[in-house]
Order: sequence, then C-alpha cells, then structure tokens
Amino acid sequence: MSKNVYLRQNVVAEPLFNQWYAWSYLIAPATAAMYMSNSHLKIMQSFVSAPQTHIAALKNPAMMGGPFINYPASATAEIKGLMERTSKEHTDLLKLSEAIPRLDEVLAQEAAGFSLEPTYEKVPEPLKGYIELVYDLNNHPSIRFMEGLLYKSAYYKESAQSLSLSVIDNDDRPFVFSTPSLSSDKRMHLSTAFKSEKLDELFKMKTSPQSIGHITEMLGIGPGEAELFSSFFTNDAPPPRQDYSEDGIRIRYFGHACILIEAKGVSILCDPVISYKFDSPIDRYTYADLPETIDFALVTHNHQDHCMFETLLQLRHKIKNLVVPRSRGGSLSDPSLKLILQTIGFKNVIEIEEMEEIAVEGGGIMGLPFLGEHADLDIRTKAAYLIRLHGRSILCAADSNNIEPLTYKHIHDLTGDVDVLFLGMECAGAPLSWLYGPLLTKPLVRKMDQTRRLDGSDSQKALRIVDQLNARQVYVYAMGMEPWLTYVTSIAYTAESRPMVESNKFLEACRSRGLESERPFGKKEIFLAAR
Repeated sequence: MSKNVYLRQNVVAEPLFNQWYAWSYLIAPATAAMYMSNSHLKIMQSFVSAPQTHIAALKNPAMMGGPFINYPASATAEIKGLMERTSKEHTDLLKLSEAIPRLDEVLAQEAAGFSLEPTYEKVPEPLKGYIELVYDLNNHPSIRFMEGLLYKSAYYKESAQSLSLSVIDNDDRPFVFSTPSLSSDKRMHLSTAFKSEKLDELFKMKTSPQSIGHITEMLGIGPGEAELFSSFFTNDAPPPRQDYSEDGIRIRYFGHACILIEAKGVSILCDPVISYKFDSPIDRYTYADLPETIDFALVTHNHQDHCMFETLLQLRHKIKNLVVPRSRGGSLSDPSLKLILQTIGFKNVIEIEEMEEIAVEGGGIMGLPFLGEHADLDIRTKAAYLIRLHGRSILCAADSNNIEPLTYKHIHDLTGDVDVLFLGMECAGAPLSWLYGPLLTKPLVRKMDQTRRLDGSDSQKALRIVDQLNARQVYVYAMGMEPWLTYVTSIAYTAESRPMVESNKFLEACRSRGLESERPFGKKEIFLAAR
C-alpha cells in the first residue's frame, strides 16, 4: 500500500482551454468562439509567419501584454500544429464566430423598428435556435444569446479543457493570455474537465494527505507519466494554520485584490488570487494560510485578475457559497458569470443585485454599485462589496471609477460611514480593445479606443469616495503590484507610472487628514474591535 502524501505548496495548476490559459470568456460558448477566431488563431498565425517579430517585441518589457507569443523560434512547428488542430477540430466554433458579425450586419441593414420576426429567416445557420432578436425602447436592435441552451449544445467544448501541472520556485511566469501552453518534460497536462470532482480530491491534498496510488489511479496517470506526477507530492505537512477565533475582526491582504475577512463563525474571501509558497524575499500569505472552510467567496467582476479560475478551482472544495454580481444575461460582452461557474462545477453560486444584502453570522454582505473600469460597455457583472460584521464595515470597491460622485452620496445615505475602504487606483488602464477587442464585430476607431479605458479612480476621484463615505481607514489595492500577478496583468510600474503618482498623492492627502492609509504590498494584517 502506498503511503499518504501531500500536494506540494508550489505546484502550479493552470486551467487550459485548447491549451490557452482559461478564464471566464473561454467557457461561455459564444465568447470562446470569438476569442479562438479573433485572438488565438491570429496570434498563432502571426508567430508562425514571423517568430522573430515576437521574439524582438518581447525584449521590450513594455510589450509584455501585447499579442506576442513568448517562445523561441524552435517552437514554431508546435505552434503551427496547435493552430492546424484548432482549425480542424473546432470548425463549429469558428463558424459560430463568423455568424455573429454576419447577423450584426443583417440587423444593421434591416432592423429599423419594425417587427423582427421576418429577420429570423436570415439568421446564419450556426446561430439558428440559439438567439433571440430584440429591440431596446429606442428601436436599437441587438442579439440575446440563450446561454443555458448554448451550454447544452456542441458549442460547449468541455473536451478542450485540461489542467497543466508544474512546480515553480519563483514568481517569474510569462504573460499567459498571448501564449499557449506547450508540452514540456517538466509540465503535465491532465485532460480533465473543470467540473470533475477528481480535481477537488487532488487539491484537498494540499492540506489532507492521501495515497499517491489512489490519486494516480483516479486521475488515470499512465506509467510514462508516473515519475513526473509523483514529483508533485511531498511527505512534508503544510505549516499549521492560524485560525482566528477572537471577538473582533481580522482582515488579511493576500496581494492584489484578494482580501480575507474573518470573525468568529464566518470567513469571507474577496476576489481570490493566491500566491504559491516557496522561498522568496517577499513575505506573503499563501494557500496554506486560508481557513479550512471559506463560508463566502466573493467575485467583484469578470476580469481575469479578479475571477481567476486557477485559484477558484483549487479552492472549490473549501468554498460553501460563491457570490457573484448579477449579469445582464444573454449579452455577448457580458455572459452570465453564475452560469459559467455552475458549468465548471461550483455548487452554490449566488447572484447579488445592487443594494441587496446576504445575511451572514454577525452581519451581512451587500452588493454596491461599481462604476467604470469597463470602457463604457453595458456590463452589469460588477459589484463592490460592503461587508458588515459586529458593528464594523469593510468596503472592497475593486477598480471602481468615481465618475459620478453622487452615487456614493446616495450609498452613504443608506449605509452610513465605512470603517475600512479598499480601493483600486489603476487609473491609466488599457484601452477597450485590449480585453474586449476579440468580441467586436466592427472595427473600432483608434482615437475612440484610446478614450475607452479599463481604468479606476485617480487621486481626486478617490478622495471624493473617501469624503462621501467618511472612511476611517483607507488602503489602495488591486494594483497588480505583486510579482505573482504579472503573468495575468503584464503590469510593471515605475515611480513615474501614473497609477503610482496618483495613488501617492491620494495617500498623502488621506494622511494629511489624519486617516490611516497605506498601499500594501505582499501581505498586510488589520484588526478591528467589535462594537
């Protein structure tokens, strides 16, 4: 009988879709089709045609987040093979991606406020039966995707899902959204659907030992992979957790936008993005510092650095309730996050509306309006969270951009003062096309694109939030500063970077008002006494 072992704390588990780093828009069938066609295939074709262009571009750190594959020219054949397999094996998704802009064009030419019923005859074949044609009250036409039906169709590619396992000993990981995951003698690809409970059994082994023979058999590891697979495990138990059982509230900053809030009887984790554990000069909390059970995991919005599958899948067995903002439903740019997460195996996904509150022991979790950061697109899947426990209030505002200060006055009239405010200030932001470009069905004028930013508040806007909410402690977070976030954000600030300059001005202004304020880095612990 094989002995019980633990999964190493520094085993990276990257979820993949067709060998590309998986995030929510690669799960929803319509958006997956658009990204495959308009991003993945185009990047691979560019690399195959001119690998040296990609290699030269990535010598400039500022180009890290661009559409450049981070492999040497020797990978050209493998990239070409993936490109050809994609075109051959996913013809249905590629036809779906072609049908969406064609239908948009039909609506632009023929939908002029009269009945749309005759237009159904002109719906391209791949979309027939999966969409509804609608007008808004000003007779602007649009497409509503029947998302639940699409997940039950051949367009949902569970077979394209896999998990890449490898070991790391530093934070240096290439930017993943422009580079597919290729084979390596140090990397193992598990062809396992994300919803599989086998993954829960694997990730439980970070804290609960299990027979390596059992997990090897369960995951179907072949003899040729057994040696590499066994290297992911250790006899060493993780360090003991520091569970919190006092009468007050403990807040731990895990990096970026990840905040753990604990009080007696409840644990709440916002925007889970967790670092792996290895020797590092940067002190940090890791998976080993999480409680055994996470009563509520909160996701503020549907961007890759806030709704991270890599972390969420590893925590699924710990999470009792997963809270997400309610989406618009049926929109190409705003697929239902609840449906996405349920489809990949999360059992209790709760949608929350603006100003709706979920009761928790000792208080509640309220969804608050979240303006900006989405380039003026009609995206509803975004919420700030006001957590109230034992007479104290903590606001995780994510990347909220205070473009309408009266919103916060109205909020304060209903909720009162805030004890602790966490606010992102990535006020430069990428243009709309950086994230949503593959979903556009018509070209976007460059000048227009540059004005439509994925940005948060600058110093003046942030100060207005503090004033309106009468916040007592203020922390700038969600800045992508930690090196374990670079592989998904591509952010590398300097002292002259606008977000750093603006957040410094903001913190100085807060301190001049006598407010406790900081831009934490790596880890931070805050205690609040109960009232």
